[in-house]
Amino acid sequence: MFWFSVKTERPKARLSKGSPVGGSVSLTCSVNKPKPVLTVSPLWPSPGDSVTLTCRVEHPSAGWRFFWYQVVPKLESYSYELLPGSSTGTEEDSFIVHGQTHTAGYVCRAGRGDPVFYSSYSEPQFIWSGDFHPAASLTVSPPRMQFFSKDSLSLSCEGNSTEWRVRRFIKYNHLAYCSSWGTMTGSTCSINSNGISGVYWCESETGQFSNAANITVQSGDVILVSSVHPVTEGHSVTLSCRLRTEKVLYNVDFYKNEKLISNDASGELFISEVTKSDEGFYKCEGRDSPQGFRSLTSPESWLSVKSATTSSPVPVLLVVGLVCGVSLIILLLLVLYCYRKSKGEICSF
Repeated sequence: MFWFSVKTERPKARLSKGSPVGGSVSLTCSVNKPKPVLTVSPLWPSPGDSVTLTCRVEHPSAGWRFFWYQVVPKLESYSYELLPGSSTGTEEDSFIVHGQTHTAGYVCRAGRGDPVFYSSYSEPQFIWSGDFHPAASLTVSPPRMQFFSKDSLSLSCEGNSTEWRVRRFIKYNHLAYCSSWGTMTGSTCSINSNGISGVYWCESETGQFSNAANITVQSGDVILVSSVHPVTEGHSVTLSCRLRTEKVLYNVDFYKNEKLISNDASGELFISEVTKSDEGFYKCEGRDSPQGFRSLTSPESWLSVKSATTSSPVPVLLVVGLVCGVSLIILLLLVLYCYRKSKGEICSF
């Protein structure tokens, strides 16, 4: 969008009759770059899922092409790298990233004309994975996703780097580093009290994102203790209901996606062999006395389930082909050996 401003300067003194009137007029032209809004879906994809990026800009029918970038963390900032297939821009305002496996950040911008006039970059948007990344990993201590207010917790970064920063994403798209809400010592961020619910992850100087943890800070009296990381299919998992005072909870109910699935006197939900169907939002509800005068409910936490990694069997045709190929090579070598030894005489096997 273009803006014009006019500035007029009047003469300070009144001139005599017949004298030319002094003064000047200046015309200024400035360009106000539009800033697109990027959305990503889903925010917590399962490993290998596709992620859809959508870039919204003012006057979308005005010949814009869209450029898509992956966010690369540096020590104090981000750099942006064009995604494959985006070097000349796309006519569509959406873009699909296939096979997403780890936490990642994205931005977009729009361009039109020749030479190209670019919009500003969008604000970074992130998709998160709870699964460990071999080059960068986040460990939460104590190992759970829900905490009481005033609880202390630490977030530690490990991997192929010597410099780390812990970042937090809370509602209203607010991003902040550990230094603004905790204490960063080496590769560990400590939160002593008054933690805030949000998504936490590590970023390295070598450009890696770690797994992410969706941490909930509860001002109430009950939390659900569940796995921080995705549970592998076939493995077991235990969810438990904990009271702030550490006293016993009575008649504990467990809910999955708002549906009652279990009632347990011990305050635990044990799943012996996890399947993909066990994935969902869980919460617990208990009473503070056997008579059940007061009901206490925890916040919800997402239980993520990942597929078991199994080594794929070697295809039968590939094995047969290799055996035939090796046999043919051995046969040719034998023929060549016999030919040289007999000087051309036929050699029988």
